[in-house]
Amino acid sequence: MKYIKILFWSSLLLLTVLWFAADTLMPEPFTYFSFRKVFVQYSGVIATGLMSIAMLLALRPKWIEPYLDGLDKMYRLHKWLGITAAVFSIAHWWMAKGTKWMVGWGWLEKPVRKSGEGQTLGVVESFFRSQRGFAESVGEWAFYGAIVLIILALIKYFPYHWFVKTHKLIAIAYLVLVYHSIILMKIEYWAQPIGWIMAVMLLGGTIAAILTLIGKIGASRKSKGEVSKLNYYPKLKVLETTIKMDDNWKGHKAGQFAYLTVDKKEGAHPYTIASAWNKDTKELVFITKALGDHTARLKEILKEGMNVSVEGPYGCFDFESEQQHQIWVGAGIGITPFIAKLKQKALVSENITVDLFHPTAEFDQTAIDEIKEYAKKAGVNVHVLVSGKDERLTAQHIRNIVPNWNSSSVWFCGPQGFGQALKEDFISQGLEPKHFHQEIFQMR
Repeated sequence: MKYIKILFWSSLLLLTVLWFAADTLMPEPFTYFSFRKVFVQYSGVIATGLMSIAMLLALRPKWIEPYLDGLDKMYRLHKWLGITAAVFSIAHWWMAKGTKWMVGWGWLEKPVRKSGEGQTLGVVESFFRSQRGFAESVGEWAFYGAIVLIILALIKYFPYHWFVKTHKLIAIAYLVLVYHSIILMKIEYWAQPIGWIMAVMLLGGTIAAILTLIGKIGASRKSKGEVSKLNYYPKLKVLETTIKMDDNWKGHKAGQFAYLTVDKKEGAHPYTIASAWNKDTKELVFITKALGDHTARLKEILKEGMNVSVEGPYGCFDFESEQQHQIWVGAGIGITPFIAKLKQKALVSENITVDLFHPTAEFDQTAIDEIKEYAKKAGVNVHVLVSGKDERLTAQHIRNIVPNWNSSSVWFCGPQGFGQALKEDFISQGLEPKHFHQEIFQMR
């Protein structure tokens, strides 16, 4: 989380500093209208700049993953940028539109505009001024559309497949706002650093928006596969799917995830890979729990022999650390990346010891027996805690079982609130924050 916080605040600070190098929020003379004029420019630059970065991150650029600690963290940054851009956009809209309303209601008196008689304009500036009215109008409607789409994206109960379809429309709103920004940003800015960086951001964001609209996100990382085996656990409402991959899939690390497309109309869904990579068998295993409409229907939709598309792999939840002992916590369906690591550890000997904790609200003896068998082959100590039968898992419970916890690395996958509570408890007792690793498996 540290890295995405650094990038978030660095982006906001850089745009702010460069803008202040070109303009000021304390114009002379200082009046409501003189302040409004510069604030509209500042808020517009910040909103469009942050939205441009968010558009670039939406492409799921693989090269930046290691610097942001995985795609899950990257999407968290994407979310923060979108929300912050929305806040600045609302302030921008209110200063522009709200002022006109207040003048119309008689709450403000609009100053007399200075005559531009005798002023000579260049060809570019003359063209930009001729477009101002249209740019303001389309920008206003694009703003309304973007705000509605951002709100829908933040509503967790809004169906995922509808989220994917509607969120894509933000790219259209963004392209309109690019035109709005180019026309209405002060022409003097273009000859200064703030203008240069905005030009780069707008160009990059425009390319990203076009690639998004034509369905090219992750296109170079897509492979074809065929469903070879299905295994359903009714007590857990969990489906285990084995897929035979083609030669385009170059392998993955235990703990990574991929986007699986079963139906093009439904779109791609992210799932953690629950298998170690074997170049001879070329198989991937996904373990999916019925948590929504799509995952609940997977057991009816998927058939052996069916062709699917897999995009990835993504993620940096890779179990790489200097500590000789690791503590794994896989809560509920969060056990998935640990199953992959157990399988890998059974094949490749590693000089680390591991304690795996698996708290679960639902119990299936067959599934638990399989996990214990994987753990036995991998040489991992496994601790299963069933809700209603065993005590609730806490950081203190883990410390009681693992005496050398403070020299271990902790790897958590499960409900975000539970993970955060464990992290805060461990850190308060002396664990270094960098030694607690949490997969934030939320893509919206």
